[in-house]
Amino acid sequence: MQELKIFSGRANQKLARDICGFLNLELGDCTLSTFPDGEFHCKIEDVRGRDVFLVQPTCPPVNDTLLELLIMIDTCKRASAKQITAVVPYYGYARQDRKDEGRVPITAKLVANLITRAGADRVLAMDLHAAQIQGFFDVPVDHLYASKVLNDHFRTFDFPPDDLVIVAPDEGSIKRAVGHAKRLGGSIAIIDKRRSNAYETKQENLIGGSVEGKVCLMFDDMISTAGSICGAVRLVREKGAKEIHVAATHGLFAGNAVERLNDAKVDSVVITDSIPVRENCNINNLKVLSVAHMLGEAIRRIHQCQSISAMFNSKP
Repeated sequence: MQELKIFSGRANQKLARDICGFLNLELGDCTLSTFPDGEFHCKIEDVRGRDVFLVQPTCPPVNDTLLELLIMIDTCKRASAKQITAVVPYYGYARQDRKDEGRVPITAKLVANLITRAGADRVLAMDLHAAQIQGFFDVPVDHLYASKVLNDHFRTFDFPPDDLVIVAPDEGSIKRAVGHAKRLGGSIAIIDKRRSNAYETKQENLIGGSVEGKVCLMFDDMISTAGSICGAVRLVREKGAKEIHVAATHGLFAGNAVERLNDAKVDSVVITDSIPVRENCNINNLKVLSVAHMLGEAIRRIHQCQSISAMFNSKP
């Protein structure tokens, strides 16, 4: 582990420190500053011949955190680092992963090109919005899932399987819901979501088993404006659910998400610390779980050329 060095951008320094605490390492000395005209500057300690990991989720402000990551990669490359791994717990622009209409970009691919061209030899990400984004990179991508952390949290409630329903908030979350149901038990229900535009959705029907008198768990990869998830909560509540718990890996809470979640009166909102929670984010019953140990173990395995998939091969 002596050749391993971890640096952090300014997006989530607490997570980087927690990762270093798990690995019993000191966080690398990296000075990041902003000039009066808004340009970023980076200076790091000696990394010649080192295995370098740069922890920087590209969370809001997305353009700033992304550019800061690119500058850090270029700094390490020019300082003769042996290998550079971009640790991106949250991958910004991931929702722009295809051309869903004419004359629009595939920005998720553009960002992958930028990270690769800057000099990253490897990428470590968590719960990408679309799994195919791994194929946008021309370097190896290790894709982690926070489902184990979320499942371990809900196991502490000891919900009877007969009273539990895993609700997929849209059709794209069905596979995720099936995975959670295999490990937590319970039945599955699916929300029929119709999107009218980029900002508005409508939850039409509930497909699957009854939720009346049941405990409902909703899992998603992210909560952005919370429009979809709160619409799903209202529909499930109308169908007679006894308890509703919402869980996601990335808590963006953009726009009026906080007000929406508080108005929805969910029993708990569970997220991870993949991105920092704003100080004024006063969400009722909010629980933040740490993924530092998972990222730290993945970093250790990458450094020691061990399997990453073995972390998730344990039986339910």
